Amino acid sequence: MRFCFKGYVGNKSAVFPLQLLGFDVDPINSVQFSNHTGYPTFRGQVLDGKQLWDLIEGLEENQLLHYTHLLTGYIGSVSFLDTVLQVVDKLRSVNPDLVYVCDPVLGDEGKLYVPQELISVYQQKVVPVASMLTPNQFEVELLTGLRITSEQDGLTACNTLHSAGPRKVVITSALIGGKLLLIGSHKKTQEQPPEQFKIEIPKIPAYFAGTGDLTTALLLGWSNKYPDSLETAAELAVSSLQALLKRTVEDYKRAGFDPSTSSLEIRLIQSQDDIRSPVVTCKAVKFGS
Repeated sequence: MRFCFKGYVGNKSAVFPLQLLGFDVDPINSVQFSNHTGYPTFRGQVLDGKQLWDLIEGLEENQLLHYTHLLTGYIGSVSFLDTVLQVVDKLRSVNPDLVYVCDPVLGDEGKLYVPQELISVYQQKVVPVASMLTPNQFEVELLTGLRITSEQDGLTACNTLHSAGPRKVVITSALIGGKLLLIGSHKKTQEQPPEQFKIEIPKIPAYFAGTGDLTTALLLGWSNKYPDSLETAAELAVSSLQALLKRTVEDYKRAGFDPSTSSLEIRLIQSQDDIRSPVVTCKAVKFGS
């Protein structure tokens, strides 16, 4: 639930790929900024919880609240997050099968992006109602209180989150033993242990804005097409993302820029074929197989 004009982050990173994958998307912009916050300065407005609820009431008045999926990303205040939880309840009162995909944007690489008090709200209120959770390594450590230094640590963290609620958990990026990994876990039933896997992500020597938002959107889109195979959805999502990032780097190089010297704006529109019909280049490896 985030939007800005310059650059592809938040809704600008998530809506287009979801549309390509067959969704009719109604984005709600929690912020309206001149540019994303990776730039030195930015200007704009932040939506508050009351304004969000006004939009929900407008939809309800016109009987437009039947949604199959809800996706949330960066949320900067406790009051807004509490209103999002009310939205989840409201949407599930209309469609009990609503799939809530939550990217709990808290921070990265040891740096917190949001007020400290949001962590407990995610732990106590958001995780229990999420269908799929897509934290990065730093975020999963904050949510579980576990330190992730091995693949087994990652699996243990996934199990901890399963016990709190979500059936699908994807640690979207974890640097373990010098390798960049995605770790996925799908608990299909309460009785059976979760199906768990990893995907090694090729490292690209550049920094990109908006990749977390895009990754979660791709995971949502492909999970909808393959609801019983999170590993297939993850393979398609990671392979699509890798193709897009490589195109971005090549585009910057052709324009005479050194991709390693600054943050790159992803080439989303130019990569629509890679989003719609990705070639699987990153394969999942099952744990315990």
